[in-house]
Amino acid sequence: MKNIAIKTAMAGLLLMGTVSCSDELNISSIDPKTSATFDDMELLAKQYGTLGLTGQIGGADAPDFGDDEGESGFYRAIFNLQELCSDETAWAWQDNEDMRPLTNIAWTQSSARTYWAYQRLAFDITLYNSYLSLQAGRTDGEYPHYLAEVRFLRALHYYYYLDLFRKAPFKLDFSMNELPVEKAGTELYNWIDQELTELEGLLAPMGSFNGTDNFGRADQGAAYALHARLALNSEVYTNGEVKDYQKAIDYCNLLIGGPYALSKATNANGFTGYEQVFMGDNDYNPQAMKEIIFAIRQDGTHTQEHAGSTYLVSSCRGAGMPYSYTDNYWTCNFARRTMIEKFFPTVTDCPLATKDEVKKYLEEKGLNKFNTEAQVIEADAVLGGSTEEIKAAANDDRALFYGGVGGTTADDARTYDLPNGQIKGFLNGLSIVKWQNRRSDNSAPSPTLFSDTDIPLFRLAEAYLTRAEAKLRLGQDGALADVNEIRARAHANQLNAITLDQMPDEWCREFYFEGRRRTDLVRFGLFTSSRYVWPLKGGTATGTGVDSHYNIYPIPYNDIVGNPNMTQNPGY
Repeated sequence: MKNIAIKTAMAGLLLMGTVSCSDELNISSIDPKTSATFDDMELLAKQYGTLGLTGQIGGADAPDFGDDEGESGFYRAIFNLQELCSDETAWAWQDNEDMRPLTNIAWTQSSARTYWAYQRLAFDITLYNSYLSLQAGRTDGEYPHYLAEVRFLRALHYYYYLDLFRKAPFKLDFSMNELPVEKAGTELYNWIDQELTELEGLLAPMGSFNGTDNFGRADQGAAYALHARLALNSEVYTNGEVKDYQKAIDYCNLLIGGPYALSKATNANGFTGYEQVFMGDNDYNPQAMKEIIFAIRQDGTHTQEHAGSTYLVSSCRGAGMPYSYTDNYWTCNFARRTMIEKFFPTVTDCPLATKDEVKKYLEEKGLNKFNTEAQVIEADAVLGGSTEEIKAAANDDRALFYGGVGGTTADDARTYDLPNGQIKGFLNGLSIVKWQNRRSDNSAPSPTLFSDTDIPLFRLAEAYLTRAEAKLRLGQDGALADVNEIRARAHANQLNAITLDQMPDEWCREFYFEGRRRTDLVRFGLFTSSRYVWPLKGGTATGTGVDSHYNIYPIPYNDIVGNPNMTQNPGY
């Protein structure tokens, strides 16, 4: 099979000319084709590249469309709508555009962050439609696979439309004369279901791209994983009309019995199997790769970006934190108390270097702050809060948090929770260090400004938890074994029983900060409900329930104005 070097090709792609996007988000007016000159493999690489890049150059130049380039990337735009409104993480700088409504679950049809995600999905789908139009009917070489892969990417984007908005501006051809039509709910669900079913017979066999040469391309395994996720959420997406839980189980059976394997072994440098999945060499560490079914490729040299894993690494780190392996400190995302409590009976059971302890320690050392990494590591050993200590205290490899002195001063240290119910800054919770630019051989990437860490969009652990939840919903046996398999990989205690009500916490422990939390909370009826709250949910210090229309994001006002075929979601 011809190798497509996604990492190297994405940096200098030919997009057949310039790309523009109308303010009204009319898909038919986004025209990536201004000339007929292109290279076949670079053009295919661009289809994948749009998952991890935001423009034609990288970094923050020549964006795909006019808004903040860093905010407009595929993964970051979706991640923010899934995580920053949830019980897992909070954004330190609430004065950033449209951030407070997202934190409080109080957005409107004019919210910028909703628009960024909607616009990115539309742009990418237009790109895929253009490719499929240009290459239509080609049967030479590997083109049947290439065409199927791009159709998969398009189906993936329509899935995110369904998940976030419950409808999509739908179009399968690349033309300038017709506006997209609205496809919603069960109709959109059925189209994605049927499209994936057809693609499963056209894509390369499952596991074909589980090696270094073609890692990051979509084969049958990617389609199975998306199909399982779609089916697990079928009742939500179709308003109860479809309940495809057995289908979810069937696809999980294919994945679990296939060529993939959980990353389990702790390596010679002490990194656990779970940690290795999220490290800078997860695209050539064989153990990590075996768990990853489909990844967004990232590279600190060739795919420089602010909307992929650079975002995941840098937003969670501040200058002075140890083992950062980055020079790009954003001090933005931190862990909410409610997420830490998934690993500890109460949040105060988690090791933390408190303000009084930090101040006393610095006074004894004659310092005002910690000046070197060695000083930080030494202090963490005394005051507590290192990631290794937190993992040990949690008895769970997945508790990848940091509560030490790194980034603190005599006047400002980390806290367990929001002071007076308000977000004041980056130290208002423990730091999330799950995503690392560090490599499992303990080496540092070069350069360290951008991240090398690939983003596993689908990994095998999801199949275990999906199968467990679907079995519980159907009253079938076997859910406990699947949950315990995931817990055993993390060296967490084995459970004696499992109920459906316990599953939201199991999903959080395994998949926190991976861009799916809102989806899981909605599926369990917890996202807007007063039955489960967290600080600032609904805009109050202790949290409150909100109206159920917030389970679905609004169609952006710009698109309602620009496309009369689109209708607004209820409540907006």
